[in-house]
Amino acid sequence: MKVLMINGSPRPNGCVGRALKEMEAVFAAEGIETVTLCVGNKDMRGCLACGKCGDLGKCVFNDIVNEAAAEFESADGLVLGSPVYYAHANGGLLAFADRLFYSTPFNKSMKVGAAVVSSRRAGSTSAFDDINKYFTIAGMPIASSSYWNEVHGFSAADVERDLEGLQTMRNLARNMAFLIKSIALGKEAYGLPEKERGQFTSFLQN
Repeated sequence: MKVLMINGSPRPNGCVGRALKEMEAVFAAEGIETVTLCVGNKDMRGCLACGKCGDLGKCVFNDIVNEAAAEFESADGLVLGSPVYYAHANGGLLAFADRLFYSTPFNKSMKVGAAVVSSRRAGSTSAFDDINKYFTIAGMPIASSSYWNEVHGFSAADVERDLEGLQTMRNLARNMAFLIKSIALGKEAYGLPEKERGQFTSFLQN
């Protein structure tokens, strides 16, 4: 079993990185492999809606998004971590996630998703909401914790002192591990839920 962890911060060892490391330790104890990619410091653009991914099966821009896509396909869970600058998930992570979810043709149903956000003081819950929308549109169950999945501080050293935030990360990882293992058992016993396709409501007039 494997979880792909995405650090959307430009600082690999900053606040988001410290939060993800707390989760990594729990996943290791649960026997779950982790792959962590830092995307916030990469030269990356947003989606151009060019539609080439429909032909290629991957994004036309061959960068960290396509690298992450291969890991995402084989993963049982995805953690998207973001710093908060202006009361939402940061632009680099949103550009990455837009392209990752849109350009990948594989079924994401029942992969477990979790949002992790870090703010100095406020704006974290709206960022949390930004990220969770990616999971809900893809049929991915969302892992929760004992509080909103957030840590607070201006530096990794500050996060080190956010004992409740680190506790929240550990509980989140435990809940995520439980969901991943439970879904694996359910898939073995019952298979994946049927997913209907074909209806597309646009309200266009003929």
